[in-house]
Amino acid sequence: MFKKFNWGHGIVVALGSFILFILFMIFIFPNGKKNSDLVSDSYYEDELQYQQVIDGKKNAAELTSQPIYFQNSEGIKINFPETIKPDLGKINFVLFRTDDSNLDVKKETTLDAQNSFLIPKNIIIAGPYTLKVKWKQNDKPYQIDYDVLWK
Repeated sequence: MFKKFNWGHGIVVALGSFILFILFMIFIFPNGKKNSDLVSDSYYEDELQYQQVIDGKKNAAELTSQPIYFQNSEGIKINFPETIKPDLGKINFVLFRTDDSNLDVKKETTLDAQNSFLIPKNIIIAGPYTLKVKWKQNDKPYQIDYDVLWK
């Protein structure tokens, strides 16, 4: 059977294999990527404003005491130290879900009397999140990111 197999047959087999590989890459491979969204719909505009994020993270790293988050049966609670007094008590937070942007949670809230705020459990779906906490103090931006695994 292999005695009649020559270099011409080898070229046809190699070309056929290459064509099948390309067809696989076009039709079969993309089906596994059905939920591949961009990080943001306004990616380029966000990229131009990224210097504010860099400044906010740098300012937060210089703080002597930083906000602490913990999970309990009610949700995710973030406690701010007494040394941090956000302008008007307003905090912005984003629970960013990398695998599905429909599960992102973005909200502005105010601190309570204990200098903390709660993200209720009923708005969080189980899975990994990046919690981005942003605030301004004396018109100076601050941002801290936490990796959160909600169960």
